[in-house]
Amino acid sequence: MKKGYVYIALSTFLFSTMEIALKTVGSNFNPIQLSMTRFLIGGIVLLPFALKSLKEKSISLNLSDLKYFSFLGFMCVVISMTFYQLAVSTSKASVVAVLFSCNPVFVMFFAYILLRENIHKNNIISLILEIIGILIIINPLHTNLNLNGVLLTLLSAITFAIYGVLGKKKCIKFGGLAVTCFSFIFGSLEMIILSLLTKFDFVSNLLNSNGLGTFSNIPFFTGYTLSNILYVIYIFVFVTGVGYALYFKAMEETSANTASLVFFFKPVLSPILAFLLIHEHIPFNMVIGIIFIILGSISSLFPSIFNNKYKDDNKAIEES
Repeated sequence: MKKGYVYIALSTFLFSTMEIALKTVGSNFNPIQLSMTRFLIGGIVLLPFALKSLKEKSISLNLSDLKYFSFLGFMCVVISMTFYQLAVSTSKASVVAVLFSCNPVFVMFFAYILLRENIHKNNIISLILEIIGILIIINPLHTNLNLNGVLLTLLSAITFAIYGVLGKKKCIKFGGLAVTCFSFIFGSLEMIILSLLTKFDFVSNLLNSNGLGTFSNIPFFTGYTLSNILYVIYIFVFVTGVGYALYFKAMEETSANTASLVFFFKPVLSPILAFLLIHEHIPFNMVIGIIFIILGSISSLFPSIFNNKYKDDNKAIEES
């Protein structure tokens, strides 16, 4: 159990530095290139652990499983993380970190729609508090934020929640580590294929003429320099690879609900680190919004830890 909390602490730190590290090197890379490469490397880092997990479970993958992993990879890497990387490029790292940390609330909503999981009173309270927190941070009447960045972050959080919900059945069968690893790898391969298509002149010209130059002629190997290579290694290997490995090790040592403490601490730690490392100002309304989001996380998280209220939901999914 003590090891589990060490894993939680380490993965929380790594995930809390993600937006900061991406913001630091973002100007050197095409955002699609950066997202594609980091999930490919991250998936490769996770691969030995995923294969070991499958071997311990005596499970082999069939064509249907691989197709489903491809679909999950498309939802996560191609759609959600494209929104996410574009958000980091256009908005403050601290804002992206805090808003994306609300994705467990969206998970609750889509789990009800897609998996028929029960929504409890504390979930409703959590949803209301986190929506209030988001609105306070955005401050729509007097906002100084890039609203495109806010919208992209929320789209990323919503689609990542759908990815998580759709992957839940497979997580029960294969384990979260294997599902994450293979969805990362397949999603990255799909992005490579799509990126190769943007090399064709007629595709590139079409994208440019419609204001989608970011998606045009996506590079693969440009942007790497001696001055940013350590940041790149940190993002690809440690944040995306080791970070997720530690997160799932935390689940094994504790529980899925306890491991989700990562999303409780991240909206607090990320803005502090952004202030210390890249000198991002933290306005008062953001502090208040973070407090509401934390209260929402407490409402959603802690009753499930002590009462184990999701046990029946998981059992029903496993038997379906």
